[in-house]
Amino acid sequence: MGLRFRKIITLLPGVKLNISKSGVSASVGGKGASVNIGKGGRVKGTVGLPGSGISYSEEMKPGSTGKVFYFVALVVGVGVAYGIYLWLH
Repeated sequence: MGLRFRKIITLLPGVKLNISKSGVSASVGGKGASVNIGKGGRVKGTVGLPGSGISYSEEMKPGSTGKVFYFVALVVGVGVAYGIYLWLH
C-alpha cells in the first residue's frame, strides 16, 4: 500500500483548493453540484443528489461544445448559487 496525502483548504464558502501528492486542483460549488479544475486544465463537473450516493460526472474536453457547455454552465450556476446561499446563512 502506498503513502497518500490530501489536504483541502476552504478559500471561501463553495471554493476549495485541493492539494495532493499528484498535484493541485480547485473546486467550485458545494453539495449537489461542483466543478473541479485540475491538473493540465482538466475540467470536470458533477451534479448529485446529496445524501443519496447518486451523482453524474462529465469531463469537459478541449474543443468540445454542445451538451458539455450547458452541463458545465448549469453546474457552475448551481454551485455558485449554493455557495452564496451558504455564505449568507
